[in-house]
Amino acid sequence: MQLRGMSLADVDAVMRIEQHVHAYPWTRGNLTDALNSDCVCKVYEVGGELLGYFILMPAVDEMQLLDISIAAAHQRKGLGRKLLGEAMEMARGMNMRRMLLEVRSSNTAALGLYRAAGFREIGLRRGYYPSAANGREDAIVMECVL
Repeated sequence: MQLRGMSLADVDAVMRIEQHVHAYPWTRGNLTDALNSDCVCKVYEVGGELLGYFILMPAVDEMQLLDISIAAAHQRKGLGRKLLGEAMEMARGMNMRRMLLEVRSSNTAALGLYRAAGFREIGLRRGYYPSAANGREDAIVMECVL
């Protein structure tokens, strides 16, 4: 498996994953904005097949995990844990002191992954995410000291 920098040539493959694994995926504009900013955008691939990616945004001594996804066909194989570990290691290498993220309160799989990686809940953003079921869904804010 190879972790490498995301490029504009990867946007179509990333969009396919986004659209399959998220009810409210990032847009092509969101992705290209991230690529054209100070965000750290990485893809995870095997034999030329893109399996996942993450997008990080550094802010002084903190790293915000904006997006992390594994293609649906490759989930539940430990790749998300491995990819999250790579993101955290990258943040440590950039001398970040902590990583922050928001996660849907209903996303039990992601909550379990983050807790197992050492993240703890530090806040709640009420009505942060759009939701088909009830209009809006809360986001749990989590941090991990690196």
